[in-house]
Amino acid sequence: MRIRFLTSTPLDIRRGSGTYVGIAVLARALRELGHEVIIETSRVHLPVYTAERLLFNRGLRPSAGFDRTVGFDMDGYRIAAEAGHVAALKGVIADEVRFERGLTRFTMGIQARCERLHVLRAERVIVTSRYCAAQVRALYGATREPAVVPELIDLAEWRAALAAGSASSPAGRFIVLFVGRLYRRKRVDVLLRAAAALRGRIPELEVRIVGNGPCAAPLRQLARELNLDGMVTFLGDVSRSQLVDEYRAASVLCLPSVQEGFGIVLLEAMAAAKPIVASRAAAIPEVVPHATLVEPDSPEALAAGIESLSRSPENCAAQGRAGSARVEQFDAPRVVRLFCEAIGV
Repeated sequence: MRIRFLTSTPLDIRRGSGTYVGIAVLARALRELGHEVIIETSRVHLPVYTAERLLFNRGLRPSAGFDRTVGFDMDGYRIAAEAGHVAALKGVIADEVRFERGLTRFTMGIQARCERLHVLRAERVIVTSRYCAAQVRALYGATREPAVVPELIDLAEWRAALAAGSASSPAGRFIVLFVGRLYRRKRVDVLLRAAAALRGRIPELEVRIVGNGPCAAPLRQLARELNLDGMVTFLGDVSRSQLVDEYRAASVLCLPSVQEGFGIVLLEAMAAAKPIVASRAAAIPEVVPHATLVEPDSPEALAAGIESLSRSPENCAAQGRAGSARVEQFDAPRVVRLFCEAIGV
């Protein structure tokens, strides 16, 4: 089968984050099954990402010669009425925008309107979680039930990278790792306030923040105001090998986000056999029911969750084992077959 992927998400991990990872692993898994996958993405890059996405979609042409066209998120909305078109949503932009402010909220609102058209015009709709399916119905008025196909991870590749990594957990340190784009909905500010509350309660605490985004500068300022110098490290965007080393060295992954359509970082943490402390919000409980889940938007609750793991190596090890077993169901060869069934190939 010839399958056309449409995405204006940058095709590199530094700028495309989890969305890029999911698309890249899916394309590779489909090719391993013998399908031909062509990925079309933006060739013109603009300072405003929403303008770049709109330009990319305006330039799309009909999908002659392809058996299926899969447009990710809003991409493909202008040609979605064609036969065989699939709208594949990694998250629901109209849900994400509720937690943003200012220019980010305005530009994402434009994207959400385009994504709604994509959903309503497409022959099939795929989402990554039951949570996303409910949001598509509520926020976009979808009348057909979307197919749920979870995110996927190449476990063989990931575990090989972990085995070859050079980093290890420093003796005596308790390292809390965050990985993600720095948007308001990720609630990294809650993690910083939790870290401040834990000063003295976990003497060897270290918080490491991987990622960049519109909230980077305010978060760095907040860390200074909370006197977290020496406790919190902002790493910015990192390479794949650096990311692997961060997971290897981490004691726990923390995801305080209040909005996640799935959360590929959760798969990565499970593959690395790391315990997870996260908000009991959006799709997170659906993906990691075994994790330490806490009240959203509460620095006190997040601090208590982190502290409970720091004081219980046994619980950390048990969570790691549970995650290693659970992540098997998201391995690429398994999930790609669900994807093929959902798009009818």
